[in-house]
Amino acid sequence: MITVNGKELDIAADVTMRQLLLQLSMPERGIAVAVDGTVLPKSRWDATTVEKGSTIEILTAVQGG
Repeated sequence: MITVNGKELDIAADVTMRQLLLQLSMPERGIAVAVDGTVLPKSRWDATTVEKGSTIEILTAVQGG
């Protein structure tokens, strides 16, 4: 079980961050991901396995003033 933006989700083992984002239908661009309060660079999405118990925040960039 993980928490994504305040909602608990049950995920399979060995899911990378990129795979999780695809499962959640998140866009490739315009988002930032933080795991347990630390920003995860996009360059590490393929190499980072989502750990059970993690708290993940996905933020969408919004343009405007």
